[in-house]
Parts: sequence; structure tokens; C-alpha cells
Amino acid sequence: MNYLKDHVKNIAIVGGMGTGKTTLAESIAFVAGAIPKKGDVDKGTTISDYTQEEQNHKYSISSSLIPVEYKGYKMNFIDLPGMNEFVQDIYGELPICSAAILVVDATRGVDIQTKSYYRMLKEKNVPTVILVSKVDKENVDYDQLINALEEKFGQSIVPFMYPEGGKNNFKGFAYALNKKSYVGGKEGEVSAELADTINAAYDKIVEEAAASDDALMEKFFGGEELTVDEIGAGLKAGLLSDSLVPVLLADSLHDTGVKQLLELAVALVPSMAETKPLPSNKADLTYDETKPFAGYVFKTTVDSFVGTISFVLVVNGSMKVGQEIVVDGKTEKVNQSFIMCGKTQLPYDTINAGDIVCISKLASLYTGASLNEKGGSIVFEKQKAPSPTYYRAILPKNKSDEDKLSGALQKLSQEDQTFEVVRNKETRQQLIGGQGSVHIDILLEKMKNAYKVDVTTEKQQIVYREAIKSPGEAEGRYVKQSGGAGYYGVVVMKFEPCEEDSYFTEEIFGGSVPKNYWPPIEKGFYEALEHGPLAGFPVINVHATLVDGKYHPVDSNELAFKNAAKDAFKKAAEKMRKIILEPIMHVIIRVSDEYLGDILGDVNKRRGRVLGMNKVGDYQIIDCEIPEAEIITYNIDLKALTQGDGTFTREFVRYEEVPQNVAEKVIEAAKALQAQQE
Repeated sequence: MNYLKDHVKNIAIVGGMGTGKTTLAESIAFVAGAIPKKGDVDKGTTISDYTQEEQNHKYSISSSLIPVEYKGYKMNFIDLPGMNEFVQDIYGELPICSAAILVVDATRGVDIQTKSYYRMLKEKNVPTVILVSKVDKENVDYDQLINALEEKFGQSIVPFMYPEGGKNNFKGFAYALNKKSYVGGKEGEVSAELADTINAAYDKIVEEAAASDDALMEKFFGGEELTVDEIGAGLKAGLLSDSLVPVLLADSLHDTGVKQLLELAVALVPSMAETKPLPSNKADLTYDETKPFAGYVFKTTVDSFVGTISFVLVVNGSMKVGQEIVVDGKTEKVNQSFIMCGKTQLPYDTINAGDIVCISKLASLYTGASLNEKGGSIVFEKQKAPSPTYYRAILPKNKSDEDKLSGALQKLSQEDQTFEVVRNKETRQQLIGGQGSVHIDILLEKMKNAYKVDVTTEKQQIVYREAIKSPGEAEGRYVKQSGGAGYYGVVVMKFEPCEEDSYFTEEIFGGSVPKNYWPPIEKGFYEALEHGPLAGFPVINVHATLVDGKYHPVDSNELAFKNAAKDAFKKAAEKMRKIILEPIMHVIIRVSDEYLGDILGDVNKRRGRVLGMNKVGDYQIIDCEIPEAEIITYNIDLKALTQGDGTFTREFVRYEEVPQNVAEKVIEAAKALQAQQE
């Protein structure tokens, strides 16, 4: 069918790892009729987890799109990864959704991951429905879970369902909206044990619906009954305004409660017509199929058979096969486009504003690209993903793979904006950066599976610097005369520490060194700084001054004076006080209140300095500076300290002197590495 924006809903499925998101997505697709038969996570047959790596590890690594048609609506469910190292799709795709389903594992309760994802949804203003999974398991205390949700997330939590059968005897559920019970797939009366609970839940639902509108509130407190339509409108308004978070339950393995979830999504979840588009250069932009085409590439995948696939959110107008689009000023014709359901490509006629379409084999498209019709000028704000916090050096196992390696890394970077490839010229290391060790391991596994490139890894080397702390002066000589043309260059140079970047000046009087030799002397000075006297690290913050020298009318040349300058610095360095400098990172740590003391103590152990703290809700933002050498594995360590709750960002700010005891170890390690390389 050809769906318009008011009948299209993009719904994210989020939650911690192992909560049952993929099983829920499979059940949704089956109940809605999108697939004829359900797959199984353990068998690797689900439509969501279809990559080799996901099937090997039994958890989601990237998002999967599952479009379903239900009661006249097109709902694009997006199954997002649960592990917090795979955040690329979460940051890129939550902003294109009209709502989210937060899956909470009944056996784990309101754990760290649940709090983290709920916090993220609220920060991004995504209307949220909570779905309690695994209610059929033993020793599930549903009432205790509801109390915990209310305690952690406030009175906006409103239960719509309660399990029938009690602990260890799950039979079905009672639904407060219609005061009916569903046991064994049949609708019936609510059990006597739950009757009072369901009546109280219904009253709370009606009260929440009335609270969203003054007229409804007046009618409610006047003792009048609200109509079904009024209750629905009130609940929808509450969901949109974030004053209502419905709580449902489901046994996804047996499809229990999934039909009610779909019906609630149809009735209450806002459509794309009621959702604000991504920020852009057009302040009044709305989803509108009547306007010229505009779209945004929110995700890129690289398929070994199909090639590059770009997932496009249509914001204005519509998309058809054969249509021309403009990206970065270049006109392209869309010859291959389709709808994706997992990895299956489905044909379509027209995709309108608010909906999602995939375009393949257009090299000019990339994640974050804005697409327009000819003459269009809408530019969408590119969604920012977290920068890498963990790096590892890689080397191809086989020399024959060196060419293939760069191509494979480029394709991985296309897919994942949180992945980075860095070539460090100083350490001669090829570094790859990501969100943690698991993230990097999975990407390397994918590189081996998809691109047949196998690598070895090693620890990242820190790029230190050297500096001088006292002034010095020396004569540098480069004299080789043995008859015929020789080399003759003599310079006297002063060196002193400075705050700014290294620079060269001259104070020559008379003609002791002609002007045409000043540039090679300056070049020699900078070359001398490339390998410092302590451990061979580059030297920074040096002011060099040429004060005197000698030249020969026949034997002097540029090479002689360049080498003389290098000799002058080497000799002066023997007399000057020298230090090792280390890179200092500006680190912002985000962690729950309960871990604050542990984190502050750990920062201190890492030779860090806390610059400030800011409490936001139930978590703390710690602003600090830590030497890079102390946080190479901080991504792993922080998770261990906070049970996976803590996150951080890092950014280089400056170089700073290393304490003497640390400097000795750095020098020793650098010399050992140099000997090994020689």
C-alpha cells in the first residue's frame, strides 16, 4: 500500500543486551503477518540478527529494519543493539523515530542498562512504551518490578497489564484498558485475584488521560465518564508530552501480549505527521509528501553481493525507482531501490514522507548525506556519534593482504561512524579506534569473514614529546675539506624554552653567515627536533637563535649549514635540562551517583585532576584531565567499576611534564623498542 505520513510510524526497539528485543521483533513480524514463520535466536534464523557475527555470538551488533502493515498503518520497527559498545545505530536512528519500545527483562528488573537507555530516550525526547519481557520465567515478581519502575522513573509509569497466574504459574495477562483477561489465547473475564488491581489500574489510566487536557480534567473531576475516544486522545497526548509511559508485558516466545502491543502502537504511538523532523536549515520543516523530495541518509551497510546500501528517511515528497536526486550538488539517478525487512529486499511503488527506503550502488551517498530534488536546498543536521575511546594497533598477518586491508577498513568506516582508522607516522602504527574491546573484536571478525583479511593486534603506543627546561648555547660544525669542493658550515646558536610552537630567529651582525644560508640552518634546526636526545621523541617548544658563524667562499653550501645547525642543537642539549612530556586528555565521565566515590578515587590513581562536577538527574558528570597513558584501557576499566553504567569522552588538550619516576620508565621502554626495531 501507499502510506502517507499520518499512517507511518517509525518505532525503535531498545533495551539492554539479552532482554529479548530480537525475539520480540520476530514475534511482532509474525503476529503482524510480515513473515509466515518465526525464527529462533539460538538457531540464528531470526530476521533481525542475520549477519554471520550476530549468529555466532547470539546478540545484535547492528540495527535491523522490520516493516509491518497492521490495521491500515505502516510501522517500521527498528531492532537496535543492546550492548552499549554498538552505539552507532542508536545515535543515528533514535532521532528518526516517532517512539520507542524499551524492553525490560522481568528476571533482571530495573538494572543499569535499563536506567541508561531510559535516560537516553528522555534526553532525546522520544515517546516511550515499556515492554516487560520474560514474564513467564520463574520467580518473577511483577508488582515489585512496577514499584521499581515507579521509584526510578517517576509517576509517569502507568501499568496497562498484569500477569494472570501469579509467581511461577504464568497463564496470560489481564488488560486494564478493556478490563479483560487473555489466557490460552482466549479473551475472558479478569480473575478474582486481579479484579481490584485491574480496576485501580484502569482508574489511573483514565486519570492520566484526563490530565493531558483541561476540558477532560474538568469532565473527569465532575464525575462524568470519559468516552473511549477521549481516553485514547488523552493517552496519546500524554505519551507525546512525556507525562505517560505505558507499561505492557509479553511472552514473545509464545506471542502472548504482542497483539495488544501492536494495537496500542496503532492507537497511541504518534505518527510521523506528529513528529518533528531532524534539525535542518529550514526552521519550519515538517514531514510533507506534497512538497519536493528531501531525504536523509541515516545508515549505510556494505553487502558483499549488493554493494553499498543507503537507508534513507524520506522527509518531504516521495521516492520512486528511477527518480533523480541531488547530493552535494551532484545529480544522481536512483536505479536500484527497495524496502528492507531484515536482509530481505522487497519491491515498492512509492515511499512517502516519514517512511524509509533503501538505495543501493550510489557511491556518492554516505551516512549523514542530505538528498534533494533539483533546486532543493534542505540540509539536515548530521547526527553526531560518540568518538572512539579505545584504540588498538593492527598488522596484516600476510603481506599480500596489505592492499586489501585499507579497502576493508574503508568499508567498515562507511558503516560505522564510531569507528576510526588512524595512521600514526611517529610510532608507525596503524591504529583502529572504537567504543571498546568487544566493538573492535567484532569489527576485526567481520573484516575476516566478509573481506578475507586477517590481522594481528598490539597495544597502542603513546606519542610522547621532549622539551628543554633551561637555555643553552653551542657551536655546530660540519667541515669536510680534502681538496676540491668540500663542506664548510659553522654556526653558533642559542636555544631556550618557549610557550608557543618552536620557532627560529637570527641575530647575525656583519656577514659571518650570509642570508642565503639562514633557511637551511632553520631547516636543520627543525630536523634536529624530530628525534630528541632523551628517548628519540620529537622536541617541542624551543626558540632557536642564530647568533654567529663562519663560512667559506668555496666550500660552504646549504647541506653544510643544515648539518651544522643539527650539530649545534645536539651539543647544546648535552648541557640543557631536558624533560619528557606526555599527552593530557580532557575526559568527561558520566556515571550514576552510587559510583561517584569509586570513580573519583580511580581518577586520582591515574594521576588525573578533577576540574569540576555537575549533577544531572540521578547521575554525575565529572570533568577531569588524565594522562593518555593512564586511560588506554579506560573503556574496559570504567565498565568494570560501574557494572557497565559509566561512559566517557576524551579529547587531547596539551602536553605536560611527566613525573621523574614515570619518565625513567618511558625512556627505558623507548630505547628497548628502538633496539628491537633496529
